[in-house]
Amino acid sequence: MGKTSEHKNQDKIIIKNMKVYGYHGILPCENENGQFFYFDIEMYLDLKKAGNSDNIEDTVNYSKVYDLVTFIVGKEKFKLIEKLAATIARSILEEYAIIDRVKILVKKPNAPIKGEFDWVGVKVNMKRSD
Repeated sequence: MGKTSEHKNQDKIIIKNMKVYGYHGILPCENENGQFFYFDIEMYLDLKKAGNSDNIEDTVNYSKVYDLVTFIVGKEKFKLIEKLAATIARSILEEYAIIDRVKILVKKPNAPIKGEFDWVGVKVNMKRSD
C-alpha cells in the first residue's frame, strides 16, 4: 500500500517550549497585564536538499521563525488562543513556501481558571491547502 502525499514527507523542524510574553485572553486583565505563553512548533518539509547541501537557503531558518512568532504574539491582542495559533500557522505557511504542513501548540499556564492545572492549550494542524 503506497503512502499518500500528505504522509510521504515526515521530515520536520521543531521549536519546543518557546516562551513569549503576550496580551491574549477574553478578560480585560489579560489584555492589560499580559502573561507568558509557550509554543511548540513543528514544520513539515523535505530536508533532503539541505541535508546534502549544508546551505541555509535550502531549509527554513528557525531563528527567523522564532522572530516571526514573537512578532505576531506581541503585535496583536487575541481574545482566543485558537485565533493566535491559527494566525501563527497561516503566517508560517505564507512566509515559507517550502513548508508543507505546520503544527502549533499554544500553552497558557496562567489561564484564569479556578483550580489546579499545569496549563491549558490548543493545537492547530494546518496544511498548505487549508
